[in-house]
Amino acid sequence: MADIDTGTTDLLARQDGGVLTLTLNRPEARNALSGDMLAALSQQLAWAELEPSVRCIVVTGAGKGFCAGGDVKGMASRNSGGEPQSLDDRLQGQRVSQRATSGKLFKMAKPTIAALPGAAAGAGLGIALACDLRIMARSAVLTTAFAKVGFPGDYGAGFFLSKMVGAAKARELFYFSDRVSADEALALGLVNWVVEPEELEAKTKEIAQKLASGPSVAFRYMKENLNRALMGADVDEYLDIETTHQVHCSQTHDHQEAAKAFVEKRDPVFLGR
Repeated sequence: MADIDTGTTDLLARQDGGVLTLTLNRPEARNALSGDMLAALSQQLAWAELEPSVRCIVVTGAGKGFCAGGDVKGMASRNSGGEPQSLDDRLQGQRVSQRATSGKLFKMAKPTIAALPGAAAGAGLGIALACDLRIMARSAVLTTAFAKVGFPGDYGAGFFLSKMVGAAKARELFYFSDRVSADEALALGLVNWVVEPEELEAKTKEIAQKLASGPSVAFRYMKENLNRALMGADVDEYLDIETTHQVHCSQTHDHQEAAKAFVEKRDPVFLGR
């Protein structure tokens, strides 16, 4: 297990075997996003995507929250004075940040998990929904929250929510910003597991290690297949790329090891190649 210097205390990083855990670390502000946090998160995700030793990424929050979204207090102070940033610079900066965080978690060719010890709101909800899987403490809640601060939404929350629960429910959750309990989130398919708060860390570690020890090449193409289906790929296009991925994986060490282990009635040992 090794701690990684992220350049800021707003984001903590630790690698344990094949699992990289990124912890949003502003508990006094319910882990609201800061510029330093987003920059460090972008850098860590870019590194993890290409680092062979990282085979699963977990994003979580320090203390009792996951992420409250944007720092509204910080927004208020920025709006009250200082040198204003041009509209074009603001747009470009946020576009780059969103693609490097929510977009990267969604498209990265490795399994990603959000572990929610507490509330995921606004942009924090978007980051959580961008991950492949979500584990939620029973005491936690989800909320879009955007309407309450006069925003339409960012960090992919509307895109991911619409894909998961359908247009009508997504509109309801956006317009009214209702708080969604853990049990309701599970029923809606927004999270995969709900556990007691004291069980969250152990359950997350169990799932992350299982993914990190799995057939990472197959996971890479599996995720691409599933994302293409989610994005509405033409059926023939999908079948063609699915075939390409299937045949490619048939040549990997991990497939050959799995076939051998099946015959020998033992668990396979995947090496990620």
